[in-house]
Amino acid sequence: MTTSRERIGIALGLAGVLLFGGTLPATRLAVVAFDPFFLSAARAAIAGCTGLALLLILQRPIPPRASWLEFVLAGICTIIGFPVFMALAMSHVPASHGGVVLGIIPLATAAAAALVAHERPSAGFWLASITGAAIVVVFMVRQSGANTIQIGDIYLLGTVLSGAFGYTLSGRLSLTRPGWEVISWQVASFLPLSLIAAYLLWPQSFAGVPASAWAGLTYVSFVSQFFAFFVFNAAMAMAGVARAGQLMLLQPFVIVALSIPVNGERFELSTLLYAAAVVAVVIVGQRMRVTRG
Repeated sequence: MTTSRERIGIALGLAGVLLFGGTLPATRLAVVAFDPFFLSAARAAIAGCTGLALLLILQRPIPPRASWLEFVLAGICTIIGFPVFMALAMSHVPASHGGVVLGIIPLATAAAAALVAHERPSAGFWLASITGAAIVVVFMVRQSGANTIQIGDIYLLGTVLSGAFGYTLSGRLSLTRPGWEVISWQVASFLPLSLIAAYLLWPQSFAGVPASAWAGLTYVSFVSQFFAFFVFNAAMAMAGVARAGQLMLLQPFVIVALSIPVNGERFELSTLLYAAAVVAVVIVGQRMRVTRG
């Protein structure tokens, strides 16, 4: 039985999916003009400055030492692994292709939650997740037409793993403090590293960088790396890591829809059928039991 708190968490999770859905199209815009490694360092540095300013203004206490390791591990996933793998992937494959590959994040997140967050999804939940992931994989294969794994797909798998463990660890931390504070401490603690990396990778010139690339950098810095985590961390704390993570099954179709106007990519009507199937699986999955330890 879904409680009112869980329903609010699910609503926040849907909002988070929409915000995160803009990440791949925005990254695709940015890597046209920026080196993937500089882009990743710059987005982390900008988010880090924003997070640090917010923590100082609100005078938030430093987290207890017992939680530092978990903050570092979560930061490695969300601030280094996820953005770097994603930026590299977007240098090789379209945003819509990346979107369908990221559709397996809910399954990976549920597995990570079982390992890290001591959640015990029911057999029905796993069946729904596997079914949804299978639909997404079929969609990916039919759309790409490739019979071999591309280098971009390898980077995307790195993105999936980083995202799954990053979401799970952030969700655990959000059980004891607000979601906005969790991501703020993550980006703030990695600020020295991100500033140094951005300085070392600084381009010789920004001449010729189009407005669209600057827009992409702005989005991934303030929304993807920072504000979207406010929403999704709260969703995981309220609805559970596995249940909120399963909502990410909807993200591929948000990305595909955005890639059309943002990146000028082609849309096929068959996408609507796959989207409808995935939505149906998500609805079924949300009704399945997940025991939280």
